[in-house]
Amino acid sequence: MLDTTQGAAAPQADERHDGLTADERRGCLFALSQPPLMIFLAVIGCLLLLASLHDLFLL
Repeated sequence: MLDTTQGAAAPQADERHDGLTADERRGCLFALSQPPLMIFLAVIGCLLLLASLHDLFLL
């Protein structure tokens, strides 16, 4: 959400993250690199592929 406070300037990116640990700084790309998530996404992708091929060729 947009910061609309009337005080001093908004803190810079480095100042906002100074209190965070290294584990808390990891973002979306770190989450996507985890094997259980990638296996889940691969299974869902395969199911969508099979469903689309079934609709395309058999119906």
